[in-house]
Amino acid sequence: MDFFKRAAELQEETVENRRYLHQNAEVGLELPRTKKYIMEKLREYGMEPQECGHGVVAMVGKKTKGKVILLKADMDALPMEERSGLPFACPTGTEAHTCGHDLNSAMLLTAARMLKEQEEELEGRVKIVFEPAEEIFKGGKDMIAAGVLQNPEVDAALSFHIGPGGPPGGYFFNKDGATMASCDGFRIKITGAGAHGAYPHLAKDPLNAAVKIYEALQEVVALECDPAETCTLTIGHMQAGTVFNIIPDTAVMEGSIRTMSREMRKLLVTRMKEIVNKTAEMFHVEAEIEMLSEVPPLICNQKLADEMLGYLAQVPVPNKYSVPGVKSSASDDFAEITERVPGVYMFLAGGFADREAGVSHSPEVQFNEEALPFGAGAFAYCASEWLKNNQ
Repeated sequence: MDFFKRAAELQEETVENRRYLHQNAEVGLELPRTKKYIMEKLREYGMEPQECGHGVVAMVGKKTKGKVILLKADMDALPMEERSGLPFACPTGTEAHTCGHDLNSAMLLTAARMLKEQEEELEGRVKIVFEPAEEIFKGGKDMIAAGVLQNPEVDAALSFHIGPGGPPGGYFFNKDGATMASCDGFRIKITGAGAHGAYPHLAKDPLNAAVKIYEALQEVVALECDPAETCTLTIGHMQAGTVFNIIPDTAVMEGSIRTMSREMRKLLVTRMKEIVNKTAEMFHVEAEIEMLSEVPPLICNQKLADEMLGYLAQVPVPNKYSVPGVKSSASDDFAEITERVPGVYMFLAGGFADREAGVSHSPEVQFNEEALPFGAGAFAYCASEWLKNNQ
């Protein structure tokens, strides 16, 4: 089967699937409408989807002695208002597909259909995975704990993620080192003793300790990280007190650490905890650290990446182009899978040649639906070719 030609033939249905998912955007682990729609479509295509944790899994392929490749798309939205102006925009005002997960899922649905149509020729099996809660880094761990990598055991994994940069036909990758950063989100609660602002000597000021912690954390990246390494330590939320003349009992800080290497990640997380605890001790307050997320850097398997890039290079698709060496300091919990099995993650171009698409996670962002056939074809073709060449 020419998967790219077939994907073009199925474009109308792929767009229909995308627009339904877009208009019915849901956030987090619980995605009842989204899951129901995806499972109904998979059944319509002849598969028997199952729930796996809070996600969805379906198998394609009859040769049980062959290898197993996992294809993953995320299906959750973001908790924000959409201002795209699209006629199929989500109407709730509190959910929006501004990261393109609706397109990712629509592409994988079409790929699943095509693979099912070609099932007799597959030299192994394909595990189709729709993940919830990628945006909050809970979906991957949830599905892994539920056994997504077993029964049958997965030998390789592939994920494509659409982005608004560049016209359709492009794929962006990095096979040397990390493609996306780790993300260790944290919440620091500092507890002291409040007092009247006129009597600071009677207080144990948590806000003062929080300020010192903030300043020290900023210096870690500047003074202890290799300048050639990509790493950030960002405090995005600080809160303490409600009245101008009262020293509060507590102060709260929230932030994230992002790195491109396992070693730098370990260093920054360790130093963050040391600074918080030592500073709290110095100012006679108590500190509690809660890790909000713990996602490793997404590092592709180089051998598998070479294979997948080789397949894509052979495809005679008009306007195809590749951009190597692309890294992002954002994060994706597909890294939980690539830590356990050989995996490859690539970005697909979903922008416009004649106008700006906006940026991911912005209320106005739009994605080009003309990118859908290339993504669906790439999912199916890469899986089929890999099974054929890895018997």
